[in-house]
Amino acid sequence: MSRIDDLIERFCPDGVEYKALGEVGEFFRGTSFQKKHFVEEGIPCVHYGQLYTHYKLYAYETRSFLGDEFAGAKGIAKTGDLIIATTSENEEDVCKAMAWLGEADVVVSNDACIYRHVLDPKYVAYFFQSNQFQVAKRPFITGTKVLRVSGANMAKIRIPVPPAEVQEEIVRVLDSFAELEAELEAELEAELRARRAQYAFYRDKLLAFGNAEMQREREREDSLSNPSRIVFLGEVVEMKAGVHIPSGRIDPFCTDEHPFPCFGGNGIRGYVAEANCSGRSLFIGRQGALCGNVSFFSGRCYATEHAVVVKCSDSLLPRFAFHLFTAMDLNQYKSSGAQPGLAVGKLKAIEIALPAIDVQKDIAEKLDRFDALVNDIAQGLPAEIEARRKQYEHYRDRLLTFKEKAS
Repeated sequence: MSRIDDLIERFCPDGVEYKALGEVGEFFRGTSFQKKHFVEEGIPCVHYGQLYTHYKLYAYETRSFLGDEFAGAKGIAKTGDLIIATTSENEEDVCKAMAWLGEADVVVSNDACIYRHVLDPKYVAYFFQSNQFQVAKRPFITGTKVLRVSGANMAKIRIPVPPAEVQEEIVRVLDSFAELEAELEAELEAELRARRAQYAFYRDKLLAFGNAEMQREREREDSLSNPSRIVFLGEVVEMKAGVHIPSGRIDPFCTDEHPFPCFGGNGIRGYVAEANCSGRSLFIGRQGALCGNVSFFSGRCYATEHAVVVKCSDSLLPRFAFHLFTAMDLNQYKSSGAQPGLAVGKLKAIEIALPAIDVQKDIAEKLDRFDALVNDIAQGLPAEIEARRKQYEHYRDRLLTFKEKAS
């Protein structure tokens, strides 16, 4: 921060003047339009809901457009203006702001406002992200289910107004920091994708003999050193559909009164007071987009009608079965129709090549270790990104905090 310190010493050694947002700019309301008015090409527009889902700190292009009937509409943002969401369902998102840096004028929806000012646009946008602004806006939030802050009240919030040279340097530093954060996030996510792909390749290679047709071909070539026997799944597992449980009986938190995980088609849905499964269980999602999803749980739990409960016989190790089923893409066996699903009878009729128990154990242990490595990366990724984000937020808030110039 030495350059910023030098600039402050040079241009504002006695401190920085703080002014109300209304002193250095003016707030305008957006105009009325809805998403149904969007067209493929036309007048650029920003709907307030897109400020939460699509836009970040600044933008040069809009996601949506309006027809010619909105030409000359009120609520127009110009280059350098801030576009601010004035309503939200949570405190964090209300007053979420984006600096418009595109050349074209933009129509802004109501439930958003436009802030036209004399400051560096990105400097103001960073200020709206800062803890300083978040604290200052709280007394002006109204409403219960839908929270709201008016432009008139935002105009009362004070912002530090250092000289333009200091604003520009702060923006440059924060832009660099944000770029590094984005690059790190992309690198970490790429690493996770690579590890997952590596795991899938390794898993499929180890389980290649589990394909019955491939096993028959190998037997014809007499090239398999550890022969496997071809069986129907129904010969080595017991399968049954879970049981419906009313949604009102599912507790999202595990307590002493509700200690048992409740499995649906896509894994744990919540917790219930009773169990209909025990031991080491496999669950296969059996309906819609969840068909073929495989979960494993050791202990007492409950399975809903959206899951197939699988109990392995002594000739099939549960952890080996978990990896085998995951690699098999069971979704391909679902029925067609308006409500596609996996029938227990059809699953039982699937043929697999079953190796000896010692071979199953060796493969399951290898894949468990690899799976644990990938999961460690997957769990560590959000934590690493969050740590960098906290570091960035701390740095940003420091940069936007100044000694106030005496009146």
